Amino acid sequence: MIQVEHVTRRFGELVAVDDVTFSIGPGEIVGFLGPNGAGKSTLLRMLATYLEPCAGTLRIAGLDARTQALAVREKIGYLPEHNPLFEAMRSRRFLDFLGRVRGLTREERARRIGWCSERLGLAAVLDRPIRECSKGYRQRIGLAGALLHDPPVLLLDEPTHGLDPLQVVAFREFLHEIAQGRAVLFSSHILAEVATISSRLLVVQRGSLILDGQVPELAARAKQEHTDLEGLVVHAIRERGGRVELA
Repeated sequence: MIQVEHVTRRFGELVAVDDVTFSIGPGEIVGFLGPNGAGKSTLLRMLATYLEPCAGTLRIAGLDARTQALAVREKIGYLPEHNPLFEAMRSRRFLDFLGRVRGLTREERARRIGWCSERLGLAAVLDRPIRECSKGYRQRIGLAGALLHDPPVLLLDEPTHGLDPLQVVAFREFLHEIAQGRAVLFSSHILAEVATISSRLLVVQRGSLILDGQVPELAARAKQEHTDLEGLVVHAIRERGGRVELA
C-alpha cells in the first residue's frame, strides 16, 4: 500500500531524505523512529503529497504521489506534527466541514463523526470550541479528522504528542483495532512508544534509512549483540555520527 523507492529530497544543499526505500503492506503498523531533524516529517510530507521528491518514486495504494496527487489524497489520512485546527469552530462543526471537503454525504458524515467520537472519546467536547479543548483532546480531534473518510493508509506524525500515559495506551489499542486492511506509518522520537505500538521499526538518521526490521527480530538481534533494543538503535544512530535525543 505504501511504496517508497530510492526517494531523495533536498532543500538547497541540505539532503533531508537520502535514497530511502521501503514498502508497507495492509495490516502493518510501522513505527518511524529517529532523532529530531532526521528526515521523518519530510518523508511523511512527501507521502502526503505536500512535497515532491527530488528523485525516486512514492506510491500509495498503487497511485503515484507525484502525478496522481489528488487521487492519493483520497486514500490517505494524514495527521501532521503541528495539528492544523480551526480553533474558533466547535469540534463537531469542524469534523463536519472536513467530511464535506472529503465529499461525504450528510448521512455518512453523521455516521463517521459518531464512530470517531465513540472510539476516540470525543463526546464531551463535540459541541465545545476547539480553542477551549485540552492538548490531548485537540490531538484526538486531529486524529478523528484523519480517519473521517475511512482511508486505507494512515500517515501519523508524532500522534501521541500531548496525550497522557493512559491516552497513549488507549491510542495503541485503538490503532491495533483499526489496522486490519490498513497500512499505518507513524513517526516518533520515543522508542518505548514505537516498540509497544508497532510491529515493525524503521530508523532514520541524517535522511538515510539505517534500520528496518520486525520489532521481535530486532530485539533478538540486540540480545545477540548483548544489548537491548534501545542500545541497538542508539548504536546505529551514533555510527552515523548522530546525536541521540530519543526519550
